[in-house]
Amino acid sequence: MSKDFTWSTGSEIAAAVAAGETSALAVTDAALAVITARNPTLNAFTAFTGERARAKARAIDASPDKSKLPLAGVPFAVKNLFDIESLATVAGSKINRAHPPAKRDAELIERMERAGAVLVGALNMGEYAYDFTGENVHDGPSRNPHDITRMTGGSSGGSGGAVGGGLVPIALGSDTNGSIRVPSSLCGIFGLKPTYGRLTRARSFPFVGSLDHLGPFARSVRDLALSYDVMQGYDADDAACVDRPKESASPFLTRGLDGLRVAVAGGYFRKGASPEALGALDGVTKALNARGVEIPQAARARAAAYVITATEGAALHLDRLRKQANDFDPAVRDRLIAGAMVPSTLVVKAQIFRRWYREQVLALFKDCDVILAPSTPVTAPKLGQQNFTLDGVEMPVRANMGLYTQPISFIGLPVVAVPVALKPLPIGLQIIAAPWREEVALRVAFALEQMGAVSAPRPNL
Repeated sequence: MSKDFTWSTGSEIAAAVAAGETSALAVTDAALAVITARNPTLNAFTAFTGERARAKARAIDASPDKSKLPLAGVPFAVKNLFDIESLATVAGSKINRAHPPAKRDAELIERMERAGAVLVGALNMGEYAYDFTGENVHDGPSRNPHDITRMTGGSSGGSGGAVGGGLVPIALGSDTNGSIRVPSSLCGIFGLKPTYGRLTRARSFPFVGSLDHLGPFARSVRDLALSYDVMQGYDADDAACVDRPKESASPFLTRGLDGLRVAVAGGYFRKGASPEALGALDGVTKALNARGVEIPQAARARAAAYVITATEGAALHLDRLRKQANDFDPAVRDRLIAGAMVPSTLVVKAQIFRRWYREQVLALFKDCDVILAPSTPVTAPKLGQQNFTLDGVEMPVRANMGLYTQPISFIGLPVVAVPVALKPLPIGLQIIAAPWREEVALRVAFALEQMGAVSAPRPNL
């Protein structure tokens, strides 16, 4: 394990704990010390679970079976929409702070801890996950570890900042329209948005039921695969969770690229992208000898995703909007109110288009195994920045950071987000696979990491 804990991977930590080279308690104490030192700058955490973490670490150290735990002693943290026993599940809001503490952890936290991981706290996020910036009006903005004057992206901004800033090697977040992939891109880390229905969402606060995914962030592909593997499994408490056998990705990582057909999205996914985004995409495309492919009607897919997001989100929050409108972030409140006024005929059209679009995109995987695309159109904007300019056109930041992610999550495809370590700021790419083929996307990501084409740069702290 690296002497610098802040850049040790989860797999290195687990191996060292299992071998008796260090203890889970020593790792936990080191993590808590780093968090104490760096969180005032990054504002990634909103709550800490130090005593719980130390108790868990002591139990791991006392266990005769710790060598069988794939994440033995690995610190992790979760977006504050995950239920954490004894904490209110705030979901980035002011309103939820009045809720009673959760009586039980979210299912994915329980699965991570059964594998030996140690929960150290809850992470900052955009209010009710309706955000692409990482700027929370109640808790303050998450700050980018590569330039603290810049955004982390959202809504899993604290997750991106905590992993990218070396506070924890693994974090969990959610992705409805891009909230894992956007922070991964801006913070220079790896992220996984699994197939819709793969990982249970039980005991987490929802945003858009037909679009919500939960998944991990990490600084290495191996850690991403390890955490994904231990979180799999059917759960009847989430109606969207699909009853499928566990399909571990870790054994597939080292199989290389032989036999895999790689494509790169053109058209919509190049139009408007910054030189940095195109340069990152073209560099990886060349390394993989990828061929071009057109994803049909992606712009319409993004529009339909907006309609479904706004209307489902508004329906979830309608009572809160009626009774506590002034307690919302105004930017979130106004979009939810607008969603409540969308005619039902448009929602029906969006859902009909969604089925057609899914069929068209799935047909592309007859001729390829993965499709590459940018994660974000630009590198991290400044905190408070309202617009960015692409091709001479001013575009609102909040609305357009998900330009390339929304057409993918709209139909629930699995995606591995990978970082390209540009200077001075990183930017990310999406590796998109067919449903239930997370292991293929992770295999490509691992090969690129081994080549040095993608990597998580160290923070500028």
